[in-house]
Amino acid sequence: MLNLTNLASGPSGPLAPFTDRLRLAVAAYLARFKGTPRRCTESDPRCYLAWCAGHGLDPLAAQRPHLELCIWRMQEVRRLKPSTVSRRFSVTAGLYRTCVMDGVLEHSPAEHVRRPAVPAGSPTLGFTHLQFEALLTAARQSHNPCDFALVAMLGLLGLRIEATAADIADLGEEHGHRVLRVCGEGTKVVLVPLPPAVGRVIDRSVGPRACGPILLNSRGARMDRHAATRRLRRLAEAAGVQAARAHPHVLRHTYVISPAPAW
Repeated sequence: MLNLTNLASGPSGPLAPFTDRLRLAVAAYLARFKGTPRRCTESDPRCYLAWCAGHGLDPLAAQRPHLELCIWRMQEVRRLKPSTVSRRFSVTAGLYRTCVMDGVLEHSPAEHVRRPAVPAGSPTLGFTHLQFEALLTAARQSHNPCDFALVAMLGLLGLRIEATAADIADLGEEHGHRVLRVCGEGTKVVLVPLPPAVGRVIDRSVGPRACGPILLNSRGARMDRHAATRRLRRLAEAAGVQAARAHPHVLRHTYVISPAPAW
Protein backbone atom coordinates (compact mmCIF):
# COMPACT_ATOMS: atom_id res chain seq x y z
CA MET A 1 0.00 0.00 0.00
CA LEU A 2 1.29 3.43 -0.92
CA ASN A 3 1.50 5.84 2.02
CA LEU A 4 3.15 9.19 2.64
CA THR A 5 6.37 7.62 3.90
CA ASN A 6 6.75 5.36 0.88
CA LEU A 7 5.86 8.18 -1.47
CA ALA A 8 8.49 10.48 0.01
CA SER A 9 11.21 7.86 -0.25
CA GLY A 10 13.14 7.70 -3.49
CA PRO A 11 14.77 4.65 -5.04
CA SER A 12 17.55 3.02 -3.09
CA GLY A 13 21.15 3.46 -4.12
CA PRO A 14 23.37 6.50 -4.65
CA LEU A 15 21.54 9.62 -5.75
CA ALA A 16 23.04 12.93 -6.80
CA PRO A 17 20.01 15.24 -7.14
CA PHE A 18 22.09 18.31 -7.90
CA THR A 19 23.45 17.19 -11.24
CA ASP A 20 24.71 19.47 -13.96
CA ARG A 21 21.43 18.90 -15.79
CA LEU A 22 19.46 20.12 -12.80
CA ARG A 23 21.77 23.07 -12.18
CA LEU A 24 21.34 24.16 -15.80
CA ALA A 25 17.55 23.87 -15.50
CA VAL A 26 17.47 26.00 -12.34
CA ALA A 27 19.83 28.58 -13.86
CA ALA A 28 17.66 28.78 -16.99
CA TYR A 29 14.60 29.48 -14.87
CA LEU A 30 16.26 32.09 -12.64
CA ALA A 31 17.68 33.83 -15.72
CA ARG A 32 14.13 34.94 -16.50
CA PHE A 33 14.25 37.26 -13.47
CA LYS A 34 16.38 40.30 -12.79
CA GLY A 35 17.27 42.49 -9.83
CA THR A 36 15.23 42.23 -6.64
CA PRO A 37 12.67 39.72 -8.03
CA ARG A 38 15.53 37.34 -8.80
CA ARG A 39 17.01 37.64 -5.31
CA CYS A 40 13.58 37.02 -3.76
CA THR A 41 12.83 34.11 -6.10
CA GLU A 42 16.09 32.27 -5.47
CA SER A 43 15.08 31.12 -1.98
CA ASP A 44 11.94 29.28 -3.12
CA PRO A 45 13.66 26.78 -5.48
CA ARG A 46 16.28 26.29 -2.79
CA CYS A 47 13.58 25.21 -0.31
CA TYR A 48 12.06 22.76 -2.79
CA LEU A 49 15.42 21.28 -3.80
CA ALA A 50 16.36 20.87 -0.14
CA TRP A 51 13.09 19.00 0.44
CA CYS A 52 13.85 16.71 -2.51
CA ALA A 53 17.39 16.07 -1.30
CA GLY A 54 16.12 15.28 2.19
CA HIS A 55 13.81 12.62 0.77
CA GLY A 56 16.30 11.17 -1.72
CA LEU A 57 14.21 12.39 -4.65
CA ASP A 58 15.59 13.54 -7.98
CA PRO A 59 13.64 16.76 -8.75
CA LEU A 60 13.68 15.96 -12.47
CA ALA A 61 12.09 12.56 -11.73
CA ALA A 62 9.39 13.92 -9.41
CA GLN A 63 5.77 13.12 -10.17
CA ARG A 64 2.51 14.84 -9.30
CA PRO A 65 1.99 12.88 -6.01
CA HIS A 66 5.42 14.04 -4.81
CA LEU A 67 4.42 17.67 -5.35
CA GLU A 68 1.09 17.08 -3.62
CA LEU A 69 3.06 15.71 -0.66
CA CYS A 70 5.35 18.76 -0.66
CA ILE A 71 2.33 21.08 -0.49
CA TRP A 72 0.77 18.94 2.25
CA ARG A 73 3.95 19.25 4.32
CA MET A 74 4.06 23.03 3.95
CA GLN A 75 0.42 23.31 5.03
CA GLU A 76 0.08 20.63 7.71
CA VAL A 77 3.59 20.28 9.13
CA ARG A 78 5.16 23.70 8.70
CA ARG A 79 1.83 25.52 9.03
CA LEU A 80 2.65 28.06 6.33
CA LYS A 81 -0.04 30.46 5.19
CA PRO A 82 -1.90 29.66 1.95
CA SER A 83 -0.38 32.71 0.26
CA THR A 84 3.15 31.52 1.12
CA VAL A 85 2.42 27.98 -0.06
CA SER A 86 0.89 29.27 -3.29
CA ARG A 87 3.85 31.57 -3.96
CA ARG A 88 6.44 28.88 -3.31
CA PHE A 89 4.65 26.35 -5.43
CA SER A 90 4.17 28.82 -8.28
CA VAL A 91 7.97 29.09 -8.43
CA THR A 92 8.27 25.30 -8.48
CA ALA A 93 5.65 25.10 -11.24
CA GLY A 94 7.51 27.77 -13.20
CA LEU A 95 10.73 25.79 -12.88
CA TYR A 96 9.08 22.69 -14.34
CA ARG A 97 7.39 24.76 -17.05
CA THR A 98 10.81 26.05 -18.10
CA CYS A 99 12.13 22.47 -18.15
CA VAL A 100 9.34 21.53 -20.58
CA MET A 101 10.09 24.52 -22.81
CA ASP A 102 13.79 23.63 -22.89
CA GLY A 103 13.13 19.97 -23.64
CA VAL A 104 14.48 18.73 -20.30
CA LEU A 105 11.11 17.13 -19.44
CA GLU A 106 8.28 15.93 -21.65
CA HIS A 107 5.58 17.25 -19.35
CA SER A 108 5.37 19.15 -16.08
CA PRO A 109 4.48 17.15 -12.95
CA ALA A 110 3.02 20.35 -11.48
CA GLU A 111 0.42 20.76 -14.21
CA HIS A 112 -2.57 19.33 -12.32
CA VAL A 113 -1.47 19.89 -8.73
CA ARG A 114 -4.11 21.54 -6.57
CA ARG A 115 -2.99 24.75 -4.90
CA PRO A 116 -4.43 26.23 -1.70
CA ALA A 117 -7.09 28.88 -2.15
CA VAL A 118 -5.79 32.40 -1.52
CA PRO A 119 -8.26 35.19 -0.67
CA ALA A 120 -8.47 37.98 -3.24
CA GLY A 121 -8.03 40.74 -0.67
CA SER A 122 -5.00 41.10 1.56
CA PRO A 123 -5.74 40.20 5.21
CA THR A 124 -2.70 42.16 6.40
CA LEU A 125 -3.46 45.03 8.74
CA GLY A 126 -1.08 47.87 9.49
CA PHE A 127 0.01 49.15 12.87
CA THR A 128 -2.17 51.70 14.60
CA HIS A 129 -0.85 55.26 14.88
CA LEU A 130 0.26 54.72 18.48
CA GLN A 131 1.88 51.38 17.67
CA PHE A 132 3.81 52.94 14.82
CA GLU A 133 4.96 55.80 17.06
CA ALA A 134 6.19 53.25 19.62
CA LEU A 135 7.98 51.29 16.89
CA LEU A 136 9.69 54.46 15.62
CA THR A 137 10.81 55.31 19.15
CA ALA A 138 12.26 51.83 19.69
CA ALA A 139 14.05 52.00 16.34
CA ARG A 140 15.43 55.47 17.12
CA GLN A 141 16.82 54.23 20.44
CA SER A 142 18.36 51.09 18.93
CA HIS A 143 22.14 50.85 18.93
CA ASN A 144 21.97 49.83 15.27
CA PRO A 145 21.21 52.91 13.10
CA CYS A 146 20.01 50.64 10.29
CA ASP A 147 16.98 49.71 12.41
CA PHE A 148 15.73 53.30 12.34
CA ALA A 149 16.45 53.56 8.62
CA LEU A 150 14.55 50.32 7.94
CA VAL A 151 11.43 51.45 9.77
CA ALA A 152 11.58 54.91 8.18
CA MET A 153 12.02 53.60 4.63
CA LEU A 154 9.19 51.09 4.94
CA GLY A 155 6.75 52.99 7.13
CA LEU A 156 7.36 56.60 6.07
CA LEU A 157 8.19 56.09 2.38
CA GLY A 158 5.87 53.15 1.77
CA LEU A 159 8.59 51.06 0.15
CA ARG A 160 8.29 47.31 -0.21
CA ILE A 161 11.05 44.98 0.87
CA GLU A 162 13.03 46.11 -2.19
CA ALA A 163 14.30 48.84 0.15
CA THR A 164 16.92 46.32 1.31
CA ALA A 165 18.36 46.33 -2.23
CA ALA A 166 18.98 50.09 -2.19
CA ASP A 167 22.62 51.16 -2.38
CA ILE A 168 24.34 54.35 -1.31
CA ALA A 169 24.88 55.09 -5.01
CA ASP A 170 21.09 55.20 -5.43
CA LEU A 171 20.90 58.41 -3.37
CA GLY A 172 20.88 61.58 -5.43
CA GLU A 173 19.13 64.84 -6.28
CA GLU A 174 16.48 65.59 -8.87
CA HIS A 175 15.21 69.14 -9.52
CA GLY A 176 16.55 70.29 -6.19
CA HIS A 177 14.97 67.46 -4.24
CA ARG A 178 16.81 64.63 -2.59
CA VAL A 179 15.63 61.29 -3.99
CA LEU A 180 16.23 57.58 -3.66
CA ARG A 181 16.35 55.44 -6.79
CA VAL A 182 14.41 52.24 -6.17
CA CYS A 183 13.82 49.24 -8.41
CA GLY A 184 10.21 48.23 -7.83
CA GLU A 185 8.24 45.30 -9.16
CA GLY A 186 9.90 43.73 -12.18
CA THR A 187 12.52 46.12 -13.54
CA LYS A 188 10.55 49.34 -13.01
CA VAL A 189 12.76 52.10 -11.58
CA VAL A 190 11.20 54.95 -9.62
CA LEU A 191 12.61 58.03 -7.90
CA VAL A 192 11.24 58.37 -4.37
CA PRO A 193 11.48 61.87 -2.85
CA LEU A 194 13.10 61.84 0.58
CA PRO A 195 11.61 64.03 3.32
CA PRO A 196 14.38 65.78 5.26
CA ALA A 197 13.76 63.69 8.38
CA VAL A 198 14.03 60.41 6.45
CA GLY A 199 17.12 61.69 4.63
CA ARG A 200 18.82 62.37 7.96
CA VAL A 201 17.96 58.88 9.19
CA ILE A 202 19.43 57.33 6.05
CA ASP A 203 22.57 59.47 6.38
CA ARG A 204 22.97 58.24 9.93
CA SER A 205 22.74 54.59 8.83
CA VAL A 206 25.24 55.16 6.01
CA GLY A 207 27.75 56.98 8.21
CA PRO A 208 31.21 57.43 6.65
CA ARG A 209 30.65 54.71 4.04
CA ALA A 210 30.86 55.87 0.41
CA CYS A 211 29.50 52.77 -1.29
CA GLY A 212 27.64 49.57 -0.62
CA PRO A 213 24.13 48.86 0.66
CA ILE A 214 22.22 51.37 2.77
CA LEU A 215 20.84 48.75 5.15
CA LEU A 216 23.25 46.32 6.81
CA ASN A 217 22.57 43.29 8.96
CA SER A 218 24.31 42.54 12.24
CA ARG A 219 27.24 40.98 10.37
CA GLY A 220 27.88 44.03 8.22
CA ALA A 221 26.48 42.48 5.03
CA ARG A 222 23.44 43.57 3.04
CA MET A 223 20.20 43.16 4.95
CA ASP A 224 17.83 40.74 3.21
CA ARG A 225 14.09 40.26 3.74
CA HIS A 226 14.65 37.58 6.39
CA ALA A 227 16.99 39.79 8.42
CA ALA A 228 14.56 42.71 8.03
CA THR A 229 11.70 40.59 9.37
CA ARG A 230 13.76 39.51 12.37
CA ARG A 231 14.76 43.10 13.12
CA LEU A 232 11.15 44.32 12.94
CA ARG A 233 9.95 41.59 15.29
CA ARG A 234 12.64 42.46 17.83
CA LEU A 235 11.79 46.15 17.59
CA ALA A 236 8.07 45.43 17.99
CA GLU A 237 8.85 43.35 21.09
CA ALA A 238 11.05 46.12 22.51
CA ALA A 239 8.31 48.68 21.82
CA GLY A 240 5.67 46.55 23.50
CA VAL A 241 3.65 46.36 20.31
CA GLN A 242 1.24 43.43 20.44
CA ALA A 243 1.06 42.41 16.79
CA ALA A 244 0.10 38.99 15.48
CA ARG A 245 3.07 38.96 13.15
CA ALA A 246 5.35 41.92 12.50
CA HIS A 247 6.86 41.77 9.03
CA PRO A 248 7.94 44.35 6.43
CA HIS A 249 4.67 44.43 4.50
CA VAL A 250 2.80 45.50 7.64
CA LEU A 251 4.70 48.78 7.52
CA ARG A 252 3.60 49.36 3.94
CA HIS A 253 -0.01 48.93 5.03
CA THR A 254 0.72 51.31 7.92
CA TYR A 255 2.00 53.89 5.42
CA VAL A 256 -1.25 53.65 3.46
CA ILE A 257 -3.71 53.91 6.37
CA SER A 258 -1.87 56.06 8.93
CA PRO A 259 -0.85 59.73 8.80
CA ALA A 260 2.84 60.47 8.98
CA PRO A 261 3.92 61.12 12.57
CA ALA A 262 5.34 64.48 13.51
CA TRP A 263 8.99 64.34 14.52
